[in-house]
Amino acid sequence: MQEVVLFLLLLGVLSGGQALHLIHLPAMSKVAENSPPETSVHMFAMKLSASLSPVVPGFPLIINSSPLTRAFRVNWLSDTDFEVVTTGMEQLDFEEGPHIFDLQIYVKDDVAVTDLQVLTVQVTDVNEPPEFQGNLAKGLDLYIVEGTKPGFVYQVEAFDPEDTSQNLPLSYLLISPSKNFRMSANGTLLSTTEFDFEAGHSSYHLIVEVRDSQGLGASTELHVNIVNINDEIPRFTNLTHMYTIPEELSPGIIVAHITAEDPDDRGFTSFLLYSITTVNSYFMINQLTGAIQVARRIDRDAGELRQNPIISLEVLVKDRPSGGQENRKQITFTVEDINDNPSTCTKFIFSIMVPERAARGTSLLDLNKFCFDDDSEAPNNRFNFTTPSGVGRGSRFLQDPAGSGKIVLIGDLDYENPSNLAAGNKYTMIIQVQDVAAPYYKNNIYIYILTSPENEFPLVFDSPSYAFAVSELSPPRTQVGRVQVTDKDFPQSCITYSISAGGASQQYPNIFWINPQTGELQLVTKADYETIPVYILRIQATNNEDSSSVTVTVNIIEENDEKPICTPNSYFLAIPVDLKVGTNIHNFKLTCTDLDSSPRSFRYSIGAGNINSHFTFSPNAGSNVTSLILATRFDYASGLDKIWNYKLLVYITNDNLLSGRKRAGALVETGTVTLSISVIPHPTTIITTTPKPRITYQILRKNVYSPSAWYVPFVITLGSMLLLGLLVSMIVLLAKAIHRHCPCKTEKHKKTLNEEHKERGHGEGRGDPLSPGSYCDATQRLRTMYNEIHRLNKSIPKTVKSEASEQIKWMKAIPSLFTAGSCGQETMQMNTVFDGEATDPVTGAIYEFNSKTGARKWKDSLTQMPKWKESSPQGAAPRRPVPQEGTRTPRSTDKERDGLSIKVQAEDAGLGPRSQDSMPSTPKNRNSAFTRGASPKRHPEK
Repeated sequence: MQEVVLFLLLLGVLSGGQALHLIHLPAMSKVAENSPPETSVHMFAMKLSASLSPVVPGFPLIINSSPLTRAFRVNWLSDTDFEVVTTGMEQLDFEEGPHIFDLQIYVKDDVAVTDLQVLTVQVTDVNEPPEFQGNLAKGLDLYIVEGTKPGFVYQVEAFDPEDTSQNLPLSYLLISPSKNFRMSANGTLLSTTEFDFEAGHSSYHLIVEVRDSQGLGASTELHVNIVNINDEIPRFTNLTHMYTIPEELSPGIIVAHITAEDPDDRGFTSFLLYSITTVNSYFMINQLTGAIQVARRIDRDAGELRQNPIISLEVLVKDRPSGGQENRKQITFTVEDINDNPSTCTKFIFSIMVPERAARGTSLLDLNKFCFDDDSEAPNNRFNFTTPSGVGRGSRFLQDPAGSGKIVLIGDLDYENPSNLAAGNKYTMIIQVQDVAAPYYKNNIYIYILTSPENEFPLVFDSPSYAFAVSELSPPRTQVGRVQVTDKDFPQSCITYSISAGGASQQYPNIFWINPQTGELQLVTKADYETIPVYILRIQATNNEDSSSVTVTVNIIEENDEKPICTPNSYFLAIPVDLKVGTNIHNFKLTCTDLDSSPRSFRYSIGAGNINSHFTFSPNAGSNVTSLILATRFDYASGLDKIWNYKLLVYITNDNLLSGRKRAGALVETGTVTLSISVIPHPTTIITTTPKPRITYQILRKNVYSPSAWYVPFVITLGSMLLLGLLVSMIVLLAKAIHRHCPCKTEKHKKTLNEEHKERGHGEGRGDPLSPGSYCDATQRLRTMYNEIHRLNKSIPKTVKSEASEQIKWMKAIPSLFTAGSCGQETMQMNTVFDGEATDPVTGAIYEFNSKTGARKWKDSLTQMPKWKESSPQGAAPRRPVPQEGTRTPRSTDKERDGLSIKVQAEDAGLGPRSQDSMPSTPKNRNSAFTRGASPKRHPEK
């Protein structure tokens, strides 16, 4: 019991007393929205475990957050003090984001002790000033045309971040007062005068401020510009109408500059707008400056300009985009041709395949079919070809005539020629196509000439025929031989080998396989000499252009791989016990054959079943036919022979013709024959049998407790504790009942036996709390519980009993509690006067009683012997004495006598007194006790 308590205490210490603990968590903290990074949110500490193991670096940390956020982290202040701060990685916005975050803070030390607590962070609202959006926040330029009537100019708008529904009013005002403008409370900018540009009022600078209900505000700038109005026709100031420009000018280059002026505003020509009214794609004009620029590439050699290089344009100048004054002017551009296109070809790389037997003078390539010059005028559109150069060209190729671009073959391209092999049969030529006019553009043309090999030589095997030999015992994948073919053509093409004919047997369609790349011939399965001794194969070699065949003869080398086969293979013979020696038993003969051995090679022998060597074969070697002979007589009388049924295993070996030295290394096969021979005794012959010895097996079983069965003492201890608890609760209930119903009363509070009997309703049997049946039931239950505990104690293994001995030791004193009459044995001395007598209807004894108090005593108890009535039927409650008419129920003078009466009734109910060994006595013992004259003890009267 002490070990269990210590174990529980240890678990409690480990689980709670030494655990790592976060202090000031869980908790709730607040942080203002828009807080800057490193703003302190909450400070907490940590209590280390009893081992004082330090915290793992990186801990504590926030492992989860709800909702998910990266706005917080944990900072170290010391080894045990920490602080949760903002990171600035996410902006805390009360209006747009979550208001509450649940942060799970996790910590772990070096011994893997952990703790997890939750910090709830609430984002608080902070009043933010109104804001202008877009360009209005940076300052805005406004334009008012001169002469416009006073009135609406612009509607200024701002928003309050605190008011997501835009229901709270904002107030607008002008910081810099102006007599020309005013601002309404709702943000409308109004003009108060009509503006005149020529009068000098060209622009105004205004500052607008907006405020919320709490007085926070923001401001922005408005630049109001007065747009001038022109009512005079603009006039062109330059007189040039024709321009000459070269082709291929870069886009953006200015080729002409048109200028004009407005009489209404002579110093500000930037307010005039220029445009080209003629539809064209080559030029564009700056609408403010009048500069004409190249819009895209002007190619004199393509499109309409190749035939007509003149471009006409009409220029329009206006003083306003629409509805104003305007003027027009015609100008002409002439485009000149330049040598801007180098001689080019549709292909600059040519790859030509020429057969190795091509004739000299063969035309290989005409470059004029692929080259050209896109310039529109001579000499810009003319070109020629340079002399060829390149690796491997030598004297094999020529341009004929020179500069014409026509390439012809003048040399030998034989693929097998050693000099051509050195060049790899690959030739490279480089020819340049070049303009005849400056700046003499040129381009390289690369010509690759590859010699195409032709099949000039046949495939030839290195032997006109092949002959291989392989043992019939060779396993699959054994190499039989190899064939090889040569090809004088270059390059060497891939040669494939195959078996075109032969190599089949009755069981297998293909006995051989040839490697298609190497020509190695292999076995697919074992070859059988006895089936086919020689295979004629036809092997073909091909290189996808040519093929050749050769004959291959494979001779199978015979091996001794067949077992002798004899007939009959098994046989039963019955012979008399007195058969003469040398007799051919039933004229039995073995006839053996072997597909790969001579009939003279057989040798016969009998296995271990030939006890006492009664049987032999003649001849035992050198023949394929042999007879079974009785070699020795049977002798059962002397006990030499005891077996009547023989089972012979005959071995037939085909090594008779081999010498001992050759037999050790040669392959030998052995066949078997089974013979069953039964010896028939004479009718008077007694068949002796050997009795089988009787074996007695003694199994010793030992109950050995295994330490691995930890649950046995645990279950026994737990059961014992539960039984002890139940027993204690029963004893407490019994003590309460005895204390409630058997108090030690004084004379003042005592009641007579009849009064108590009446109050209890004359209850008898086990229903009455003080009746013998009730007392006996409780006592019987306690005895049953004790006996069960005693039996369980005996069943505990010795190795376990010592562990529970302390818990069970105290129960040995329980039997002393079960002795009859243990309740109410306190002796109460009283001066009592007995004024009446009565006979006990149960025992027949005479007792005296006091008619007032109900006290009683036995009369002449030393001489009277109680006479017990027959016991009541089994299961019935014991009877109580019936008082005689005119008398009161007898009552003992003291509690000891009351206890005695209870004891007698309990014994009558079958719950006898205990013997010396604390076990209930038998009825026989009880009767003998009374026959010896035992009587209740009387207290002397005072």
